[in-house]
Amino acid sequence: MEVNRKMSKKGKKKSKKNSLVDGNRRLAENRQAKYEYEILETLETGLELLGTEVKSIRAGKVNLKDGFCLVKKDQILLHNVHISPHNHAGKFFNHDPLRIKKLLAHRKEIEKLKMNLERKGLALIPLSLYLKGSWIKLKIGIGKGRKLHDKRDREKANDMKRDVANALKRF
Repeated sequence: MEVNRKMSKKGKKKSKKNSLVDGNRRLAENRQAKYEYEILETLETGLELLGTEVKSIRAGKVNLKDGFCLVKKDQILLHNVHISPHNHAGKFFNHDPLRIKKLLAHRKEIEKLKMNLERKGLALIPLSLYLKGSWIKLKIGIGKGRKLHDKRDREKANDMKRDVANALKRF
């Protein structure tokens, strides 16, 4: 019995904090969307992907910056999101970088999005791409475009908050 105790690895347990971070790892984020749009509502969806797309996304080679979503025939389609071709696959087996991808959501959620998008000035924008367990999920948001003066007002408010926080730190 003493031999087994000496051979066991003590203190090598994984902390719960690290496993949670790995479980919901953020792969890509569209920071510009939060600046350009006022996000009214968000929805978590799945993606219909090819194998080489999954490998590229897990490697972090995806760009959500210019992406947008359209609802056609009771399906949500993701347009203009660039997923780089996988390095270790040949040209024949690789995917098209700007391929239109189908998003997976419940019919009721799609109908709700459709009703919200009928209002003037609203758009469906991809916000972030992340791992949830072993699944790749995309968070999309309904956004209303901001005018230039709205962006300036927001920047002024953020600057004022930052200045107040810095002043409080000094005292």
